[in-house]
This record gives sequence, structure tokens and C-alpha cells, in this order.
Amino acid sequence: MKPLSGIKVLDLSRVLAGPLCTLILADLGAEVVKVEPPWGDETRGWGPPFLMGESAYFLAVNRGKRSLALDLKREEGQAAVRRLAQEADVLVENFKTGDLKRYRLDYESLSGLNPRLVYLSITGFGHTGPRAQEPGYDAALQGYTGIMSVTGEPEGPPMKVGVAWIDVMTGMMGAVAVLAALLERERSGQGQHIDLSLYDVGLFALANLGESYLLTGVPPKRLGNAHAQIVPYGAFPAEDGWIVLAVGNDEQFGRLCRALGLPGLGERFPQNQKRVENREEVEKALSQVLRTRPRAYWLSRLKEAGVPVAPVNDLKEAFADPQAEARGAIWMLEHPLLGNLPTLANPLRFLSRTPAGPSLPPPLLGEHTEAVLLEAGLTQEEVQALVEKGVARKRDGVG
Repeated sequence: MKPLSGIKVLDLSRVLAGPLCTLILADLGAEVVKVEPPWGDETRGWGPPFLMGESAYFLAVNRGKRSLALDLKREEGQAAVRRLAQEADVLVENFKTGDLKRYRLDYESLSGLNPRLVYLSITGFGHTGPRAQEPGYDAALQGYTGIMSVTGEPEGPPMKVGVAWIDVMTGMMGAVAVLAALLERERSGQGQHIDLSLYDVGLFALANLGESYLLTGVPPKRLGNAHAQIVPYGAFPAEDGWIVLAVGNDEQFGRLCRALGLPGLGERFPQNQKRVENREEVEKALSQVLRTRPRAYWLSRLKEAGVPVAPVNDLKEAFADPQAEARGAIWMLEHPLLGNLPTLANPLRFLSRTPAGPSLPPPLLGEHTEAVLLEAGLTQEEVQALVEKGVARKRDGVG
């Protein structure tokens, strides 16, 4: 049995942060119903790549859920969600501040029907403050929170992270918040509202760079692949590719210099502080030597010398690594259209007694509409009436 077996989650979110949160809950055993409009979650149309009409983006974060296609702008759709919320343990939504209150689907309305409901709201800026009404998009939030100002080459333009970094972290933080609220509910018997914003998560995730600014008042600069407080720490070019050096202490630096035939460099800059102060000179000397040999040579030689080193892999190389195979980094699921579907494995799969694991494949739009509404107590005739009025949508040939 999985840790969240028996927990019912009503997922009104779309795109990335909310769906990633509910995917984590589903992998841990929760029963997740994904409520999406009859035209589908936006990411169903985000591509390429598509495979038989299904987008990689949607497939990435909607494993383990059942799809209920329902128009929440219609009164009948709102009534159906209220009915489902009475039996739910968790509701996750990412509507703009105030939108769901118009439909009586906000926390205050639903907690009156179900006081044990844990209700997670994900927004761009939170429900308070001068930006509360503004929409939240990951790229915009990377700009607002400062991460773009420290990402990229020193003389180049600001750069965003290669994935929707704040969205991903917000989804993970959302799962943590839900689990904390469920645990507290065991003591109090009461649910609660969680106001989680991409903005707050983005500022929190600045970590050491954010704290450095708070202590000095000086905004950090872009350093490319380098580290603000450790040298050498980042990507360096070999003859045929790139490697990453992660030299975290002075002893490792000495070993690195000896392995590269640069003992004098180690003697001149034995302490990390001196290396940071002379970053350009140190990195230039290392790069001149590293460029003379292939990547595989340096990976072997430096590992043998006890120097932390890694390749800069593309995704093909990353998933082909023997460690990825040994740790089961890919979960295969049987999809009704796509057959054997590879998906990204949840890293929580190594709990010793109750590991995360896949359940359902990502759903087709409206695949479970009829089944979910019948379970909620609607009759076959009521479900059919909702479909005929365009409030609900069923997938042809499935419930």
C-alpha cells in the first residue's frame, strides 16, 4: 500500500505547477481527478512534439489521474465540483485570485461543505499584496525574482533557466504543503487553506545568493557556469566536449593541479578565498590544459585522482547513463492510444516500505467523465444531460 492510499484529490489546476504537485500525490497513492475544461488543459496543445495528438508537455505531468471534462463557467459544472468536493480530502487550483469565488468554489465556500478539506491555491503572486491580481507565468517570475539576473554569461544578456524552474519548484513545494496539512489534520480534524505563490517560491530558492545579497546589499552578478563563492566550480571545455569540475575544498584543488601537471598553480592559490579573488587567472590556466585532451580522458584521470568531475551530458547521454538504468529513471506505462509510454520516474520511489509508483497513464480528455460523475451520485440520465448541454465532455468509446 502506498502512503496516500485512500486520499482523494480534486485537481482543478492546469499547465505545470499544479499538475506536477498532483502527479506527486498520485505517485504516492492518492486518487486524483483532473477537472479540465471540455477543450482541455492548455498543455494538451503545447508542442511539438506530439504523438498521435498527445503532447509531451501534457504527458509529462499528468500520470496517475482521471480526466473529468467539465465547464466550470456553467452553473451545472460548478454544482458537480461542489458535490465532488464534499468527499475530497484535497483540492488543488491555480485560478487567478478571486475567480473561483464567483463560482462559489473558493475555500470559504467549500470548507463550509467539507471542513476537513485541504485546499491548495497556486498563484503567481499570492492572494495578498499589490500584485495579487496579476497572472503568473514562469518566465515573468524568473524576471521578477532575480534569477535571470544571475543566470547567463557575464557579458551576455540575462537568461532564464532551461526548464520552467519556478513552476517545477512550486509544484514540489505544493506537495510538501499538502502533506503537512494532511498530517496536521490528523491532530485537529480540520482542513485549511494554503496560499502558495510562484513569487514566494522563486525568492526562497535564491538560497545562498539571496542570503549574500541580504548580508551585503550588493546584488550578485552573472558568472556563467561559475560559482559565486567557490573556484573552480563549473563547466570547462575539453578537446571534444565539456566537463564539470566541482572542487569543493583546498585539498581537492591540490589534487586537481597535480593531475593537470600544474603544481605551481596549487602552490600559488592554496586557499579558496584567493582563488575566488583571482578567478579569471585560475580558470584560464585550467582551461588551457583541459582543452588539450578528450573529455573521456579527463573524466577517467580526474576521478582516479579523487577530483569531483562529471560530463556535461545532453538528455540522450543522461538517460543512457548506467546509473539511470540502475535506478530505474524511466517508468513505462500502457497508454490507451500510445501503447508503451515512457515517463519520468518519481524520485520518491526509494521509500523502503511505501515507495512511490505509477498507477494510471496520463488520461485522454474526458476519458473518465462518466465514471467520476456516476461515483459522485449523478444518475446516467443526469450525466447524459450534462454532455448534451455541453457542460461535460466524454471521450468517445470510453467513460
